[in-house]
Amino acid sequence: MNLSANNFKRLLNIYPPYLGAGIKINHINKDWNEMSVSMRVRWYNRNAVGTHFGGSIYSMIDPHLMLLLMQKLGKGYWIWDRSAEIDFLKATKKRITAHIQISDEQLQTILHKTSFGEKYFPEFSILIHDSDGELIAKVKKVLYIKKRTDDRISH
Repeated sequence: MNLSANNFKRLLNIYPPYLGAGIKINHINKDWNEMSVSMRVRWYNRNAVGTHFGGSIYSMIDPHLMLLLMQKLGKGYWIWDRSAEIDFLKATKKRITAHIQISDEQLQTILHKTSFGEKYFPEFSILIHDSDGELIAKVKKVLYIKKRTDDRISH
């Protein structure tokens, strides 16, 4: 995909599942190593007690590490979500925000671990805060990354 980070942000913000969940991409760094995403409670994304619906909280951060790494690593790699865990710490009705980052060290480790075609399963942590800075959820994401050797998907 040959989009700038800003144009990609615009596309994500009109992506129907994000519109339907009330998710907003606030920023994608031009180097594709960081992004910020947020969500406000609306009538269509809250749970039975009026706070953020857990599924919407998770979908707020779901594909972004994979999407950022696809841009960083290019078409020479298979990149998939493998697993995730979310720990809901505090319910809130306030706006929530997550900052998703891939450090240079993490990127170098990925390149090293996959350099000979090996599968690698890096773990990433994402913290979600409310507008008062209170930590409301912690997410652990595990990705599947493998250098492509041909056009087949090999797991």
